Amino acid sequence: MNPKVTKAIVAGIAGTAVMTLIMKVAPMMGMPKMDPAAMLSMMMGVPLVIGWVMHFMIGIVFAIGYALFFMKLVRKVSSPVLKGALFGLAAFVFAQLAMGVMGAMMGGMPPMEGSMMLMAIGSIMGHVVFGIVVALMVKDNA
Repeated sequence: MNPKVTKAIVAGIAGTAVMTLIMKVAPMMGMPKMDPAAMLSMMMGVPLVIGWVMHFMIGIVFAIGYALFFMKLVRKVSSPVLKGALFGLAAFVFAQLAMGVMGAMMGGMPPMEGSMMLMAIGSIMGHVVFGIVVALMVKDNA
């Protein structure tokens, strides 16, 4: 297997784990509860464990996309942290569009609890951290 893809798979798992940890800790700091695995499982009508598998698979796919495509788009940016933050923002936008499409196809989104603004800020923060972890783990010289 391509070493860059292998690094991306590991980075996707690590980035998703860190992002998930932040989402689990966020309510302790006044942020709304965010549970992407529960949201995915509820939308698709599958058990929670499948939601978790989907959540990590999406992280892996995003990380592979970073390694194979996004890195080339931002090759002039020298800072891996900035590359990761930009990637995280792009992943956030893509995730919001994908969730909207999935919600429309599958009969709507599950009900959200708490402030939508705080939830959006928390989601952006989580995706940016995900992107930074991925960028730091998938080096340009891979």
